[in-house]
Amino acid sequence: MELSIRKAISKDIPQILSLLEQVLSIHAQGRPDLFIDHTTKYTKEELEEILQEESRPIFVAVKDEEVLGYAFCEIQVYENLNNMYDHKTLFIDDLCVDEAYRGEKIGKRLFQYVEEYAKEIDCNQITLNVWAFNEAAIHFYEQNGLCPMKYVMEKKI
Repeated sequence: MELSIRKAISKDIPQILSLLEQVLSIHAQGRPDLFIDHTTKYTKEELEEILQEESRPIFVAVKDEEVLGYAFCEIQVYENLNNMYDHKTLFIDDLCVDEAYRGEKIGKRLFQYVEEYAKEIDCNQITLNVWAFNEAAIHFYEQNGLCPMKYVMEKKI
């Protein structure tokens, strides 16, 4: 497969929105008490704004002009904190591969690209959040070298 990975541009937004809906569907199935199915995390207008922010790159995996996956990232810099050393993190806000192309190592290639980018901009680590119900995502991230850093816990009332 002739796949390339690059920063997203405005013309990618319709396809990114379609992938965002796939992600929301997974979340709505796993936590219907929190997520509204057939919606997206970002609107077209919000995506246009994000594309202008250097600190929030979106990378897309593309084949023949078709966006097959994306990685939303955010550069987070922590400086002059009383209780922590200065550090720079690349936070993966969202990573998705089109359900029709899962299993073809596109996610792995996207993650490797993000990891190289993080090294190039001198990040100390890559972080992300993953929902406990999303076992496939947890397995994917573990296979790519991530391990738990902290836990967010809840008690429904």
